[in-house]
Amino acid sequence: MRNYVLGVILLFAIGAHPLWAQEGVGIRGGVSIDPDQFYFGGHVGVGPLVERLWFRPNVEIGIGDNRTLVGLNGEFTYWFPLPRSEWQVYVGAGPALNIIRFADDRRGRDDTDAEGGFNILLGLAHRQGFFAEFKVGALHSPEVKFGVGYTFR
Repeated sequence: MRNYVLGVILLFAIGAHPLWAQEGVGIRGGVSIDPDQFYFGGHVGVGPLVERLWFRPNVEIGIGDNRTLVGLNGEFTYWFPLPRSEWQVYVGAGPALNIIRFADDRRGRDDTDAEGGFNILLGLAHRQGFFAEFKVGALHSPEVKFGVGYTFR
């Protein structure tokens, strides 16, 4: 499992290099509810695809609640600049592939599943890179996430 996660992160890092000039790559972290976890990860901004619509794929690794969750999220975001402000509001949604490794204490064995999910999100971002984001998950994604991060431009 560890080699798989490192391979996915490496794939995002290699693929992100030519996109750096587009919007940037970033780091993120936060907490989720159901499962109750701390998560961290990274993202890349690709676009604009059309006027204010961006593709913002990200990888989030959650730890806690007797499991490790790797979320591969293909999220699209639509940005709303705030008049006379350095801040922007964005909304978004997209599918997710969640790879979940459960720790089973009774038998001493681990079990790994891959399940689909879907995320809906709302965020607030500063032009210099800081952002805060709220996500609601459906299907097999975490129910609620609150995170902060930084996009390097």
